[in-house]
This record gives sequence, structure tokens and C-alpha cells, in this order.
Amino acid sequence: MPTVTVSPGGTATTTLTVRNDGDIVEAYTLEVVGDCAAWSTVEPARVSLYPGTSETVTLTFAPPRSHEVRAGETPLAVRVLPAEHPESVVVPEGTVTVEPFHELRTELEPRRRRGWLGARFRTAVQNKGNTPIDVAFTGKQAGEELRLGFTPGQKQLEPGESAEIRLKVRAAKLIWFGEPVTWPFEVEAAEAVAAAGTASETTVGAAAGTTAGTAGAEAGGTKPVRPEPAPSDLLRPEPVPGEFLQLPVLPKWLLIVLAALLALLLAWFALVRPAVKSTAKQAATEAAQEEAARGGQQQGSPTPGGPDSPGGNQGQGTGPDAPGTPGGNGGSGAGPGTGTGPGGTGAGGTEQSSATIDVETNAGIEGVGTYKVPAGKVFGITDIVVANFQGDEGVLTISFGERKITTIALETFRNQDYHWVTPIQVPENATVTAAVTCAKPGTPATGTQASGCHQVINVSGVLSDLAR
Repeated sequence: MPTVTVSPGGTATTTLTVRNDGDIVEAYTLEVVGDCAAWSTVEPARVSLYPGTSETVTLTFAPPRSHEVRAGETPLAVRVLPAEHPESVVVPEGTVTVEPFHELRTELEPRRRRGWLGARFRTAVQNKGNTPIDVAFTGKQAGEELRLGFTPGQKQLEPGESAEIRLKVRAAKLIWFGEPVTWPFEVEAAEAVAAAGTASETTVGAAAGTTAGTAGAEAGGTKPVRPEPAPSDLLRPEPVPGEFLQLPVLPKWLLIVLAALLALLLAWFALVRPAVKSTAKQAATEAAQEEAARGGQQQGSPTPGGPDSPGGNQGQGTGPDAPGTPGGNGGSGAGPGTGTGPGGTGAGGTEQSSATIDVETNAGIEGVGTYKVPAGKVFGITDIVVANFQGDEGVLTISFGERKITTIALETFRNQDYHWVTPIQVPENATVTAAVTCAKPGTPATGTQASGCHQVINVSGVLSDLAR
């Protein structure tokens, strides 16, 4: 039989003539066998012939438009089986050519993604045609804001084969501030253009016969048949749309927060900080004024040497310059030490009192100044103020009677004060002693280095009568 050409999804027909060359009536059963049997039919499938007669049957081929029916030549065979003489079966053969068709199915997953600069997509493609094809992937966008890259960029697919292609979408530049921007794009899977399927007009003749005694069979006449036209091949699938939502690096809410922080910072420098500095400065000024007033009050108290002081002239002593004075002992070393007795006012045998001890000594020598508590009195000491106004270097030791209160390095201070909530009681005839060891005289405000060390110690508290 000659070759028959048919397009997938279409039909093609041909004829086959069966003649009985025998001498008896014979019934013939016709059946298409081989790979094309699933989509081929014979009409009529059974014929009965008198001796010497013939009949033409029609073969119809209708391959489905599917990747399962491969393009190319498919063997064709028709089995003609006599009912009375089955051993005389005849199988004429031919070829059916299935034309190629191209069809691609493309999907983009997901259709929409978001990111700061880029995102990744998956492009799934399947060859629904019946012939191998090379598929090239391309992407397009209305502007030039995106770059689209496929990995791999080209893929060969067998009929029915599927593949997944990675798509990377990248924006040309970052969006630092503002609203998110949506960039639409399209993905297209292109293939080589194939010729559209056409139906061919084919005339096929087939002969079949049985012999009964001397009977024979021969091919009968053929009849040309035009197959139904097949639908047009799909050369290029529709582009698949996708979207990339580009997010700003700094979201809108972050800008609001930064603006609020900046406003708070400006408010701090413009309003709060000056107020804090002003309050701190005022507090420091008030504290300094209070300290100066208290120091002036202590320095302005009547000294025991005055005519109105109850202990007048009893607390004054001048080391070697006044050895017989009951107020104190002279300073040992090169410089004298003097102490002025308590003075102040009070009622009921109790009075506020202060005493000043002035110690002068030369370098390398120890000087001692004392204040002696008057007889019949107890001195409750609450405050001590030490002045190193020259900036001398050395050691100062303060003692109440036999009790050492503190030892201070002179170079560590210019003015130093001590305060006690509970007064330190110094009994009658006991001494408050300030011992100065001069290492190096300092330089006072005049700018000329002093010849010796000079310290002034003020002791204040409550001077009360001794209970008898």
C-alpha cells in the first residue's frame, strides 16, 4: 500500500478493494494491526462476497493531537481473514506518516514576588508537541528597570518532557525611600517555526483473495479521499505575565521614627539641656554661697582673746614665742604654731564656738599648733576647715587629745573641710593638735615662692560646761 500522510488532530482516508477469486461464497473480516491500530478504523469491517465479486472498504486514520503519537512514519497493516479458509489470511502493508506539530505550555511560579533589589522565579515548561524541540527563554519589560536572566537559557525537550527553568529578576537600582513599586514583565518560551500540518490526498489499492481449488484474488480499484484539515500548529505560546514588587530599603514608618527622634534631639539641645545646665549652675552657685556664708560666720565669731569672751586669752598660745600662755604649746621646729580659743554665744552653759590654729614651719622641719580646751568645759567638735593657701607640699596630722583624726598630704588640696553629725567630744585641758611636716613650700597668689609652709586650721563646734 502507498504511504498515507495525516496531521495530528485531523483525519485521512484511503480505500482497499477486496475481491473473491474463489468458487464459494466467502466472508472476510478486516482489521488494522500495528502501532496505528489505536487510531485507525475500517468501514465496513466485514464483507461477504460471491465468487468473482469485489467490494471496496474505507480506512480512516485519526491520530490525536498528543505528544504520545510521535511524528514520522508508522507501519500500517490490514489483516484480511477469510471465514471459510482462515489459513489463507492476507496482510497487505503500508506506511502512515504522522506530521509534526509544536505546542508548549509555560507557567510562571509564583506570579508575584517582592524584594529590595531582586527576586527568583521558577518557569515550568512542557513540550506538548510530538517532536523534539529546542526551547529558548526570553523575558521582556516595558522599560529598562529590570534585568531578567534564565538558567539555562535554552533547553531541548522531547515530546511530553517537562523542565523547570530558574528565572532571576533584578532591578537596575535600589529604592531608598518612598512607596513600593510594582514592575510588570512577561516570560516567553520561543521555539523553531515548524510547517503547518496538511492533509494529503492518497489513493491506496489493496488486493486480497482466497483460493478454493483454483480460485485466486487480486487488487481492486482505489478511490482518492481528501482528509479533514488539521488545526494550525501552535508556533509560539502566549507570554506569561509576572510582577516584581520592589520594596524601599527604608520603609515609611522608619522615616517617621527617625523624624520623631530628630525632633526629640533638637528639643533636648534647644530646651532641656539649657534648663538642666542652668539648674545645675544655680545649685552649684547656691552651694558655694552657703559654704562661703558659713565660713564667713565661723571666721567672724568673737575670738577668746576679746574682752567679752568667756574663755578670753585662755586658748591662745604661740609656741616658743609665748611659752607660758595657757592656750597652747609652741610649734616644734623652725616655725611657730598658734591657737586662738573658742568664741561664740550660747545660753545655759552651752555656746557655739570656733578656734583657729595657725602653723608655720620651714622646709624639712615639723611645726605643731595646738588649741587647749578651757578648764570646766567640754568641746564638741562638729566641723574642721583646713586651708593650704600657698599650695605647700608635706603632711598634716590632726589629733584630738590622744586620738589621731586624720593625716593628709598637703599637695592634694588647697582647702579641705570635715563635718560630723555626732560631735567629737574633747574634754577639759585636752588639746586639738595640728602637726605639719613641711616638704616644700608652695607659691601663693603673689607668684613668689614662700620661704616656709603655712597652714590654717579652723575647728568649730559646741563648747559646753562640764557637768560636776
